Amino acid sequence: MQGRLSAWLVKHGLIHRSLGFDYQGIETLQIKPEDWHSIAVIFYVYGYNYLRSQCAYDVAPGGLLASVYHLTRIEDGVDQPEEVCIKVFASRRNPRIPSVFWVWKSVDFQERESYDMLGISYDNHPRLKRILMPESWIGWPLRKDYIAPNFYEIQDAH
Repeated sequence: MQGRLSAWLVKHGLIHRSLGFDYQGIETLQIKPEDWHSIAVIFYVYGYNYLRSQCAYDVAPGGLLASVYHLTRIEDGVDQPEEVCIKVFASRRNPRIPSVFWVWKSVDFQERESYDMLGISYDNHPRLKRILMPESWIGWPLRKDYIAPNFYEIQDAH
């Protein structure tokens, strides 16, 4: 089922894939990494002026990685703001997605956390470096194929 925003994107020739609606009725769209930055700017101009959250997850061992954005359109005098969920999938071998830091500054630490935990590189992010793990940490702890070092290796690292 195609939602209102998906129909608007189709009308304007913007490539995407509708993933339906979540349990709260929020429309979910898939955007290709190469199209994400330009579509993010369009969403901002269209009124999605608030990035509520960004997160990432490992779809399956050896599979794709996903970066998820929850956008909200906040307007004066509106009781129920419009929301949309955007999913951008990246290959595991070279996971690169354009950063939307220059569109929504609130994504700063969130993209850094996704980089730190899953290894997704956000192109043009001004400070993309580890935020939770030490800079010397090897690997991406939230990937499903991550092998945790044993206790002694962690202890010796300090």
